[in-house]
Amino acid sequence: MRDGEVWLENVHIPEYTQGTWTNHAPRRRRKLLLHRREIQKIIARSEEPGWTLIPLSLYFKDGKAKVEIGLARGKKTYDKRQAIAKREAEREMQKAAAARFRRR
Repeated sequence: MRDGEVWLENVHIPEYTQGTWTNHAPRRRRKLLLHRREIQKIIARSEEPGWTLIPLSLYFKDGKAKVEIGLARGKKTYDKRQAIAKREAEREMQKAAAARFRRR
């Protein structure tokens, strides 16, 4: 967000010119067209600690790129530790099952 405007950066979007898709400057910064109230609401929420604005989906309609955006909250450190522990437990179960099948 810059100067009260919302911009989309570092997203690969090919351009449609004269009936063909081109890759001319596909990662350039693009301004998102939103109503003033939407921009104010997004800026207020995204400036709170722990919140960030992310693109959820991208699609094309009538030669224009449409982006669905959302506000997301990052994981807390205890959530990350739980996810890591769960992933390691699943990995150990898979190793044990693979070793069991090898013995047969």
